[in-house]
Amino acid sequence: MINLEQLGVHLPQGYLFNDISLQINKGDKIGLVGKNGAGKSTLLKLIAGWDKPSEGKIHKPKDCTVGFLTQDIEIDTTKTVFDYLKYSNEILNHIRQKLDDINHQLTTRTDYESDSYLTLLDDLNDYNTQFSLHDGFQWEEKIMATLDGLGFNEKKIESPLDDLSGGWKMRAELAKILVNQPDVILLDEPTNHLDIISISWLERYLQTFDGAVITISHDRLFLDNVTKRTLEISQGSVLDFPYPYSLYKERRAEEIERLKAAAKQQEKDIKQTKELIDKFRAKKNKAAFAQSLIKKLERTDIIQVEDDVVAKMKIAFPLSVQPGKWVLEMEDLGKTYGDNLLFKGVNLTVGRGEKIALLGPNGVGKSTLLKRIMKTLDGEGTVNYGHNVQVTYFAQDQAEALDKEKTILETVDEVAKGDIRKELRSVLGAFLFSGEDVDKKVGVLSGGERTRLALCQLLLSPSNVLILDEPTNHLDIQSKEVLKNALINYEGTFIIVSHDREFLDGLTNRIWDIEDKALKIHHFTVQEFLQRKMSLNGEHKAQKKAAKPKKEEVKKVEEKKPELSYEEAKELKRQRNKFKNQVSKAEQNIERLEKEIAEMDKILADLDYTDEENSAKQLAKYESLKAELDQEMMAWEEGTEQLMELEN
Repeated sequence: MINLEQLGVHLPQGYLFNDISLQINKGDKIGLVGKNGAGKSTLLKLIAGWDKPSEGKIHKPKDCTVGFLTQDIEIDTTKTVFDYLKYSNEILNHIRQKLDDINHQLTTRTDYESDSYLTLLDDLNDYNTQFSLHDGFQWEEKIMATLDGLGFNEKKIESPLDDLSGGWKMRAELAKILVNQPDVILLDEPTNHLDIISISWLERYLQTFDGAVITISHDRLFLDNVTKRTLEISQGSVLDFPYPYSLYKERRAEEIERLKAAAKQQEKDIKQTKELIDKFRAKKNKAAFAQSLIKKLERTDIIQVEDDVVAKMKIAFPLSVQPGKWVLEMEDLGKTYGDNLLFKGVNLTVGRGEKIALLGPNGVGKSTLLKRIMKTLDGEGTVNYGHNVQVTYFAQDQAEALDKEKTILETVDEVAKGDIRKELRSVLGAFLFSGEDVDKKVGVLSGGERTRLALCQLLLSPSNVLILDEPTNHLDIQSKEVLKNALINYEGTFIIVSHDREFLDGLTNRIWDIEDKALKIHHFTVQEFLQRKMSLNGEHKAQKKAAKPKKEEVKKVEEKKPELSYEEAKELKRQRNKFKNQVSKAEQNIERLEKEIAEMDKILADLDYTDEENSAKQLAKYESLKAELDQEMMAWEEGTEQLMELEN
């Protein structure tokens, strides 16, 4: 279907990759892997036609359609999520426009017997047939099924896209790609921002998708469940393996061992050859032989083996002191934001050594519950810690909250205590920060490097209870394996929020699930829990659909609202105007702030961090704008909710 012919991308520092030739066939399910910076996202952009290669060609059929989900989604529209999808198909839009025009003419013209009127009837039939062939009559049903699978509720579906967070915009863009069913789907980290149930739904969708799929992902289980072929970008080349990720890793490890043996033998042969050259170069009767050896060396292709640096990463979380039999007690714990009740009536005691996974869809209050446990957030009920309990908290934005102006060494030194401070360079080395790296500013680190540094801080903080909110964000697959092994061997208690099923599998001994505003406890494995959850969700949706009354029936039982007095009506109007003005003002400020933040993003991308005074000033301005945007979003949400209440 798509052929890559001697593809190359040249950067100022040299080739990103070169001389790549491969074929992508219909039905291929491909995982694209490689180290950070290897060129994975660049290759997807080339296939999508967004960028052009420095060398070579990409051959695609003229009618080949490509859907491309990037990590940096930009959607600027006031359309609702539903309308964004409904009008995303140009063919259906064209047919709808033609049908509307024909229907208008049929209802306004009176020349029923004319040839042109009869032609309109034929055109109407033809366009209806085309509409049916392109699934037009099932279009809205497909949209709703896709949005439901990706976790959208009715409120989100009817929300303007401009009002949604980046994560929900990414879901909307993914839904748009899926409902349009292109020939090729390109996905760059599609499980980012998806909850554990939505990831499972996406897997099942892609498994039955007829076209080709190429995906970049740090979710090992997602790759294993979706892909059948793996492309690895390594040292400027693309290696093609006809296996899903886990089997590819086994085969690749075997291949690397063979290459290491061959490289070792080659190094030995080269050394011997050089010794012979040095021995015979000065002898006249052996000079020609020495020259032949020199030419042989020049023609030798040096075997290069890509070293798996992450495999050398060794971490462990030490137990500070042994706590009592119970470490945590919650009594009537709850949290409400305005009229939005997240959870209530949580009564629970956590024993020493429990390993807990806190699961649930996005927005049910998982992070809020962790903050209540940490006593950093007010709410209903109380939290008590047991004897000798020392809690360490890893927040969802822990890596981003690091001081960007401090060096790596300064960052860990501020939390280290006692004799361990003498060993900080060795500890950082275990997290792959060695030599001069420790003097780098945090602001120049990648997302994965910042997360590793935040985990290093965690290790240096004395604890016997860990509270971890999405600790695997930005970590590659190998780093997640290292973290998982460290937690398996941890002798203390931990509560962890994660959407990575493979990471959780075999890690925990119980599951907390926030459902129907309550905390439920399960002793299933993660896979058993997911299977049960998916089954129950299917049954619930079927019952809800069967029990849903018709609009006419709802209308019959509607109660007539009591008439308001003059003063009540006047007060209602005043309240409406007040909150309308609040919403309008907030919308204007949000639009202004988003533009200013977008401009700041461009400035920060090109910022010279060696100019510490200017970079500190720009970063402070950026954080101030984001804080102001958060305040305006809260004002908008409050005003919108109040208006909805007044209307009901």
